[in-house]
This record gives sequence, structure tokens and C-alpha cells, in this order.
Amino acid sequence: MNKTELLQGTLDLLILKTLAAGPLHGYAIAQRIQQRSDDVLVVEEGSLYPALYRIEEKGWIAAEWGKSENNRRAKFYALTRAGRQQLTEETALWERVCRAITLVLQAA
Repeated sequence: MNKTELLQGTLDLLILKTLAAGPLHGYAIAQRIQQRSDDVLVVEEGSLYPALYRIEEKGWIAAEWGKSENNRRAKFYALTRAGRQQLTEETALWERVCRAITLVLQAA
């Protein structure tokens, strides 16, 4: 199956959902998204880190330095209370958009 680049605006939602399970460093976030999408969605570094910085600036995630599983220094990102609220809002919006697109595609 071909790998797919993410549509603009969906990356924040995927990051927030991934971090809902607990703190992760950037590379682990990208890997988790790819794994959970059956290798269809690939998040490139050039997209991931600007998105992480942007949503950290908005207060949806908080970053803290720590050690990765291979004992390297890495920045770990965790969802904040505001991030959990944003995840709820963005999930509801995504579900409405998906329903609307499905209705258009099913139209005769």
C-alpha cells in the first residue's frame, strides 16, 4: 500500500490523540502514528517538529527533557488539560467532516 502524506490540519489532531496515551518523544510520536495507521500515514520530521512547537506554543502540550529508550537525551511531549479539551473539540469536528464527506460520496 502506498504511504500517504497527511492532509493539512490533521497532524495536530493525530499528535494530540497519540499523546493522550502518555508522554512520548518526537520520533516515537511519528512511529506510533505510522504504526496505528498500518503504515499508511508517514509523518516526516519537517512536518512533525514545527507542529509540535506550534501546539506547544498554544499550550496544548508541554515538553520536558528526558532519556529515550536507547538512553539518548530527548524532549518528551505530554498533553495538557487544554490539549485534552482541544482533542475533544477537534475529534468532534473531524467526525462531522467525515460524515459530510461520506454523504457527498454516497450521493447518486
